[in-house]
Amino acid sequence: MPLVTLQDIFLSYGQPPLIDHINLVIEPGERVCLIGRNGAGKSTLLKILTGQVIADDGVLKRAAGVKIAQLEQSVPHDAVGSVFDVIAEGLGAEGKLAARYHHLILELSSNPTDKVMRELEECQAELERVDGWDINQRVEAIVTKMDLNPDVDISSLSGGYKRRVLLARALVCKPDLLLLDEPTNHLDIDAIKWVEQFLLKWEGALLFISHDRRFMDNLATRFIEIDRGKIAEFNCNYSTYIQRKKEMLEIEDKHNALFDKRLSQEEVWIRQGIKARRTRNEGRVRALESMRREYADRRKQQGTAKMDIQQAQKSGKIVAEAENINFAFNDGEQVVKSFSTLIQRGDKVGLIGRNGVGKTTLLKLLLGQLEPQTGTVKTGTNLDIAYFDQYRSALDESKTVQDNVSGGRDMLEIGGKSRHVISYLQDFLFSPDRCRQPVSALSGGERNRLLLAKLFTRPSNILVLDEPTNDLDIDTLDLLEELLIDYKGTILLVSHDRAFLNNVVTSTLVFEGDAVINQYIGGYDDWLRQRKVETASSEKAATKTQEKPATSAKKRSYKVQRELDMLPAEIERLETEIGEISEQMNQADFYQSERSVTEAVEKNLSDLQQQLNHCYQRWEELETQ
Repeated sequence: MPLVTLQDIFLSYGQPPLIDHINLVIEPGERVCLIGRNGAGKSTLLKILTGQVIADDGVLKRAAGVKIAQLEQSVPHDAVGSVFDVIAEGLGAEGKLAARYHHLILELSSNPTDKVMRELEECQAELERVDGWDINQRVEAIVTKMDLNPDVDISSLSGGYKRRVLLARALVCKPDLLLLDEPTNHLDIDAIKWVEQFLLKWEGALLFISHDRRFMDNLATRFIEIDRGKIAEFNCNYSTYIQRKKEMLEIEDKHNALFDKRLSQEEVWIRQGIKARRTRNEGRVRALESMRREYADRRKQQGTAKMDIQQAQKSGKIVAEAENINFAFNDGEQVVKSFSTLIQRGDKVGLIGRNGVGKTTLLKLLLGQLEPQTGTVKTGTNLDIAYFDQYRSALDESKTVQDNVSGGRDMLEIGGKSRHVISYLQDFLFSPDRCRQPVSALSGGERNRLLLAKLFTRPSNILVLDEPTNDLDIDTLDLLEELLIDYKGTILLVSHDRAFLNNVVTSTLVFEGDAVINQYIGGYDDWLRQRKVETASSEKAATKTQEKPATSAKKRSYKVQRELDMLPAEIERLETEIGEISEQMNQADFYQSERSVTEAVEKNLSDLQQQLNHCYQRWEELETQ
């Protein structure tokens, strides 16, 4: 039986309608990803499901006793108190009682007075009266399951742990349907992977909004797209959805072109001379009027942003050279330890690490904005740096959209030509009315687009991008990705979007713990492969070191030892080939090839995976000899 059913739901805040007579069914246990452009109505649809927004028309049906919980897009400002308190809030009044009991237990251990004892007895009696012991155990169970400290104040936690606490608050009531609005925003990669793995094991139904392509592909069992008020369903993975969506738009364009041609012909006919008007068919006239109404009601697809990066003259060949640098904060916390690197013109370098580990600090060190305590950093010549700040501090909340970009001027110099600021901003999908509104009225995605618009008004040969993908819709994200790939200058990129890193960067600087930063060739997946081989090699070396010589131990033969020594390189080769084939198969046009071609590639991939499994199994066998 469906958990939730939407029938002919309609909602309009003016013309055109935001949600235009849609139907949707969510079944138990499925994981549905809701996708669409910024402003398409995704968050509004979630609010209709929770009852926060009432539709103008249509029917919302919920199964008897169904529980719906929601994790909102941003951390609410009223989230205060201990972790236990915040999670218990998800259980209403009984949750508050459980939180009071928890605090009294803590207070009794440090202050065992008669007054505290009496209050604890009263609280116990109240819990027994409302059968609340199960509630207390439920909060404690989810605190343990999500590896949280119940007595820490939520305000002291990182963004990732705050999101984890709020997810626990949503789950503690054991919902049948969980609604998530951009759950990966502002999370580092470790936190994103944790949320991903947790939700894969969770048995309830899930409806989530996300622009993180890897997260969507790993989690969703079905995609629902909202576009111009209508929804379309795709029972496939993300790559297949992209291909099917492209085909749908091509068919729509052909249909519209044929319709427009026929309408034009009918308009010519109706305007013919007196003889034609005397003999015209009234049914044909009525059909023309219907066509006119259909054309007037047609909603065109929202345009794609037309961003372009202005490139300055080339920088010097060396952009930054760090040699054995160290940096620690005033409290003694080490951020960078004995780090050396050489960044040259045209390099596209990704920085990977958990939130707060020091990625922004490393950027400032490499750009000469901070001095290392020891070691040296040499910056290159003719550096024109454009900086994208994840906190959007370059935007003035009180000023209008256009004034933030133009500084009060009407005209901008873009690519050697003069352009009106509103015309320029329309390339970034800002309407004239939106251009005149203050930045404070913008959504998160619009603010990121505005910051990109401001960034690209000036020529650069170095782009420093600190989390540029947050809140961007998929189409804008894809365009930004293409621009960065084609950019001739140098890029320093901080991102937690694994697909974005894979597609853009040529090398990564990874914070591996204890202020150690290592450099790897390639993107995120390349780092994982190289790290896996290095870890296996180091574990092998450690095992050999720890082995104690024994007179009775049998020495490996030369042939066995040689095979063992060659296995790491073979494993790395196989993993590289598997990665390349997987990337080939993920291309949108792969399955458009002849079936015989795709079957051969799939078989090759299967054979390589079997070889890799055999290598690992053989390694274990040889290690035990």
